[in-house]
Amino acid sequence: MKREIIRIDEDKCNGCALCIPNCHEGALQIVDGKARLISDLMCDGLGACIGHCPEGAITMETREAEPYNEKAVMKEMLTKGRNTVIAHLKHLKDHNEFGYLSEGVEYMLEHRGMADFNVDEVMESVHNHKPGGATTKPQPSQSHSHSHSHSQSHSHSHSQGGCPGSRSMTIERDNISPAGGVASADAPSELRQWPVQMHLINPAAGYFQGSDVVIAADCVAFAAGNFHGKYLKNKTVAIACPKLDSNMEIYVSKIKSLIDDANVNTVTVMTMEVPCCSGLLRMVKSATDNANRKVPVKSIVIGINGAPVREEWV
Repeated sequence: MKREIIRIDEDKCNGCALCIPNCHEGALQIVDGKARLISDLMCDGLGACIGHCPEGAITMETREAEPYNEKAVMKEMLTKGRNTVIAHLKHLKDHNEFGYLSEGVEYMLEHRGMADFNVDEVMESVHNHKPGGATTKPQPSQSHSHSHSHSQSHSHSHSQGGCPGSRSMTIERDNISPAGGVASADAPSELRQWPVQMHLINPAAGYFQGSDVVIAADCVAFAAGNFHGKYLKNKTVAIACPKLDSNMEIYVSKIKSLIDDANVNTVTVMTMEVPCCSGLLRMVKSATDNANRKVPVKSIVIGINGAPVREEWV
């Protein structure tokens, strides 16, 4: 699987910490005077931290990456010292990655001899750590960076041209819902994870394991008023724009990893009725054709007016 991830040159890093506030996943921390990537799992590859390193110590690389392996990560972490190990394990706990946390602790206990620190003290520190609400991150003020960077990864074009997907139109609506009642502004969100953009998700994240995943075009949730309640409830999600996103070859690799490594149960592909949106279904089909597992795939097409146009297993 191809993956974008940061690389830190510790010889250049002076520990100024200017990069830390710009890593909204908390994957970067200053440990023992150096910026350290304490969680490969949570690094989204966005690269927001790069522009805030005055020493040029942080770069981005795209490389083939094996599925996330906590024991392999812990083997590397043990060489970084006590504080890095504690930061890594606490970070897993903050993000409710208890399966990986157990694997990391198990590896550490089995390889006490590799550590130049007291393993029992590390265990106590992690055990007493109270998660800091990481499941609600990013906060509204932080999420702007993701939205902004997401928009930068697009080559947005406002040209009307002849493309049906870009054609300007007005959709007339009443203020009354189809059921006859006023549409509620307090309908609960069914989102169970973060991030959601395809470039930012990590198929190895625990919440994808054995889940039913929705792969939706960016516009779907805005068009379908019942997206959360009808389509997203009890599912995980990844969003993408097959027309405007760049480096989409990574998408096929990630979808294949969701099938083979995360063992997702089903894949629901939601697209808009405009022709350019069909590219998302083609990407999913390409991934499923090359995957080692077979999973049911449902295609749902949403009209510009928000009503479903077609729904079928493919």
